[in-house]
Amino acid sequence: MRDIARGLPLDRLLVETDAPYLAPKRWRGKRNEPSYVVNTAEVLAETMGVSVDEMARITTENAFRIFSKMPRL
Repeated sequence: MRDIARGLPLDRLLVETDAPYLAPKRWRGKRNEPSYVVNTAEVLAETMGVSVDEMARITTENAFRIFSKMPRL
């Protein structure tokens, strides 16, 4: 999966938790939950060679662009 991610453009990345039975490695065997998305973003940032803060900015901007009716609070 990391090799696939490395080939993707940054403006196409999102992070999510829709896989209830595929928790990150640290919590494998437990039900996935939204708070684990931070771990997913950390691994993605490392994989893509950017900081966690930059990955948060990138994925947040992507979400607002893709889900254009979502209000910015």
